[in-house]
Amino acid sequence: MLNRRWPKVVMMSYAEPDTVVGRPAYVTVAIPGGDRAGEVFMRIRGGTESYIAFADQPVEVGTEVVVLADRGARSVLVAPL
Repeated sequence: MLNRRWPKVVMMSYAEPDTVVGRPAYVTVAIPGGDRAGEVFMRIRGGTESYIAFADQPVEVGTEVVVLADRGARSVLVAPL
């Protein structure tokens, strides 16, 4: 009988943590500021996802921002970098 040594299988996960706070994002729909929303794209979970975004001050399209808080239901509070 042959005695074979099988290589060890190592499982690796490339999934990023699900937290959005502290992540950079780019504004895709201008954020008017206050209680009016815009939209940002951010890289998360191995892809790029869009989120409804709020900011204290107006933010132009194309501006890089950082997520300050997760407001729930794919909604975030951001600030320009």
